[in-house]
Amino acid sequence: MAQEHMTVEIVTRTKRRVIEEALSCSAPGVLGYFQILPNHTAFISELSVGEVKVQTAERTYLYAESGGFLEVVDNKVLLLLEAAEAAEEIDVERAMKAKERAEQRLQNPDASIDIARAQAALARALNRLKVAEKVTVSV
Repeated sequence: MAQEHMTVEIVTRTKRRVIEEALSCSAPGVLGYFQILPNHTAFISELSVGEVKVQTAERTYLYAESGGFLEVVDNKVLLLLEAAEAAEEIDVERAMKAKERAEQRLQNPDASIDIARAQAALARALNRLKVAEKVTVSV
């Protein structure tokens, strides 16, 4: 019999969050965003920097994440992430400073600057700001 809900578990090195009775989970795969619904077939995907959105009957959970993996098995979605911040927990000032630092490094590179690392830092900061903005707009 088909189930109407699934469980979403978000795991980082420092945190673990479980969302019961999820109706859907959207995530940024390396080839683009995708959505998982209850009764989805077994599935594994690498994730890129982006927004994870989990919908329940009561609310929508938004997370800024910085890459990792997603696995779906038996109505359970497991996200193993480098880092994840709930939208309402993002320190906007800190993210803005990280963005400015990364932009400055990219605008004035020297031999000591790791360009790929600065680009990744900029992508993470921009993602955090984008996700945090969605909370302030919806309140």
